[in-house]
Formats: sequence, structure tokens, C-alpha cells
Amino acid sequence: MSSSNFYPSVPPGGTDARTTANVIRNLVDGKSNNTGSITLTASATTSTLTDQRVGANSVIVFMPKTANAATAMTSLYVSARGTGTATLTHDSNAATDRSFEYAVVG
Repeated sequence: MSSSNFYPSVPPGGTDARTTANVIRNLVDGKSNNTGSITLTASATTSTLTDQRVGANSVIVFMPKTANAATAMTSLYVSARGTGTATLTHDSNAATDRSFEYAVVG
């Protein structure tokens, strides 16, 4: 896993009004810190997504980045979620380029 974007956020304990306004403006423009990348494990039926933003009730949305990843979408699903991790279940394939961008919501 690697986070794709790092946009400014409001630190714990708050901040000044200008920083808060900039963070809100970024969110309205779709610039949130909830995305990352993952490549499915070759020749396996599960892959582990490790991301501190994942929780037991998170929704994880995938966007394939390659043709092999697009094909894998027919069998890809999240079979388990927990604090900081999700198990992805998928078909076994020797391809090493089944890469996705993802967004974590909630």
C-alpha cells in the first residue's frame, strides 16, 4: 500500500481559520487523503491491503490501472476488514501487474 496524495489536514487540537478553510476547500475539490495503491499477489487467491485508514466498517472502492487488473475485477472482493487491514480475495493468476488505485470511505 502506498498513499497517493498527501493534502494538508487539520491537526488534532485545531488550527487557525485559514488552514481550516483551505482543508475544506480541498475536500470540496475532491482532494482527500483517503486513496492508495495495491497490486494483487501473483499466483495467490488473497492479498492483504494494509492501510491505517481501514476499519471494520470501511468501504473500499477499487479502480484498475492495467488490463489484467480490469479482468481481475470480476473476482475481486473484500472478504475481511479490521483495524488497519483488509483481506482481498480474488482469482489466482500469475500476472504481476494487477494493480489498482483504491479509496477508503468510513
